[in-house]
Parts: sequence; structure tokens; C-alpha cells
Amino acid sequence: MRHVLVIRLSALGDAAILVPVLRARAAANPAVKFTVAAPPLLEPLFDGMPNVAFAGIKKQQPSRLIYKALRDIGADTVADLHAVNRVDRALLLLRLHHWLRGHFGFRVYRLVKDRAGRRRMLNHSDMAPLRPQWQRYDDVFGSMGLAAPATIPTPSRPHHEGSPRVGLAPFAQHVGKIYPPQATEELALLLANRGYQVALYGSKAESPTLEALAQKHHNISSLAGKLPFADELKSIADLDLMVSMDSANMHFASALGTPVVSIWGATHPDLGFYGYGQPRSNALCAGLDCQPCSAYGRKACRFGTYQCLAAITPTMVANKVGEVLSAAKPHATGETKMA
Repeated sequence: MRHVLVIRLSALGDAAILVPVLRARAAANPAVKFTVAAPPLLEPLFDGMPNVAFAGIKKQQPSRLIYKALRDIGADTVADLHAVNRVDRALLLLRLHHWLRGHFGFRVYRLVKDRAGRRRMLNHSDMAPLRPQWQRYDDVFGSMGLAAPATIPTPSRPHHEGSPRVGLAPFAQHVGKIYPPQATEELALLLANRGYQVALYGSKAESPTLEALAQKHHNISSLAGKLPFADELKSIADLDLMVSMDSANMHFASALGTPVVSIWGATHPDLGFYGYGQPRSNALCAGLDCQPCSAYGRKACRFGTYQCLAAITPTMVANKVGEVLSAAKPHATGETKMA
């Protein structure tokens, strides 16, 4: 049996983008074993794939420790979807390990990053959308000669009687992607007053802020820091819609087939990291001349105002939520064509 090692060590959102792609490729290649090397937290995302195993590897380990973790997996082919120097060094050691044991057919296939296209967008010289990350991942599997499915199915959606369940995840790793606190409160209360059941998502560190917000309306609850990750994923899968920033929560929801209304600040949905399977019309982006100013949101606003985020008002977000929910059909399923 062919054994493919799939490496995507960080960040959490980028690893989550892999889920629907791997699910489809694994189903189309039942005679191939896949082992995913990714941050341990993400293992529940890959549950239920019959020919997929999981190897939890902390994302910031040095090369020698990554090599030791990969050495005994026994794969004969590697899909390197991370493509950074420390993974390169670990794979060089792994290749030498195979060669010393006479296994000369060991192959590594690497993700091709469009750095030039990203620079053009950040310099605002060419705003043509970049190839989505999920398609770049799938390109790697295609280069191996693996059978490709015609489509990537979207998971079936639950149908709830009564008030729609809306998740709200206002935080992100960098300030250029975090919805302002006052706007977050206004949005949560606006959604709650429109009759939605609002569930707040965030980390344990963000829990006090979200818990205080939850006390302001009986339709608002906070799940931040309260659930094991597997249970949190189940709660996201059970939502009718998630409101998220350009963050891991957008990608978790997308991997589970949950519709997402996303809010964009320093980054941009056309940089290639938009939520898998989400209609582009669900992305709220102010379209300022200075957007995007950063690929990952790390860069401080040169004006100090983060007008890109302030321009997306709570009313705009709530109206988009209503529009998406109104258009949704009970038990709807979808699929994304392979490109």
C-alpha cells in the first residue's frame, strides 16, 4: 500500500483548509494510506476518514525533533504543504534516513507559493485574486498522480426549528484582524435583539471579555474556553452561520460546511486564504486603497486608525447575516469543482 505523509504544521487555519481537500483525495484513493502531520489540537478535524491517520507534531519544533517525529511513520511519499526551511531540513534528514536503508524511491512533493502574486497585491499593483490555498494543496496531490474526485462535497447541514444559531468569533491572532470591542458588543446585541441565539467563540484568555458580553442579553452565551476542542467543533458544525474574522474559526467552520460571514481588515479575501467553499459575497471588506497592507495581519496600521475594520459596521454585518440565512435552504448540500 502506498503511504503518503502530509505535512502542514502551522498555522491552525492553514491546516484546517486541508481537511476538505484531503477528505476528497482520500476517498478517491482508498488503496492509499495518508498520515497527516499537524498540530495535535487539530486531530478531531480529521476523524472519520477511513484511510487517514494522524500524527500530532507541535508547530514550532526545531528540525531535528520534526525529523524524529516523522522518521518512524514509514511513509514512502511526502506532500509538504508547509514548505518552510525547518521542514525542508527535517525532510533532508528523512531522505538520508531512507537512502541509508536502500529506499531510493522516496519522493517529496512541495507546495508552490505565489510570493510574487502576494507582493503585487500588497503593493496594490495587481489586485487579481490569487489561486486559493486549498487548490494549491490539491495541486500537490495531483502532481503525485493520485486519482482526483470530480468535486469536493460539502457536508450536509443541520436544520433547526426556531431561532437560528449564530456563532460570533471576533478575535484573531493579530490586531489588524480583530473586530473592535465596541463594535463586537453592538453586533452581538443587534443579533440577539433580532432573535438569533448568539454563541461567542474565543480562547481561554479571551473568555472574561466574552463572558461579560454574554451577561448583557439572554440570547447570548459564551463558549470561550469552556469546551474540549472536539466538542467546540461539534458546536460549530451545529450552527446555522458563523460570523468570523480572517482567523482559524473561519477555516474550522468552512471545513465543517458551516456558512461564514467574514470580516476583513488588514488582510484581504483575494490573497488566497479565504474560507473554503464560502461564497465570495459573504466576505465583508471595505475595499480601501490601503487594503491589504499585510498578508497575515501582523503589520501595524500606518494611520493608527484601522479604518478598514471600523468601516464594517455592526449593522452591515447583521444585515449580511440575515441575507445569508434567508437564502439558505434546509438540509442543503453543495460541492466544489476541482480545478
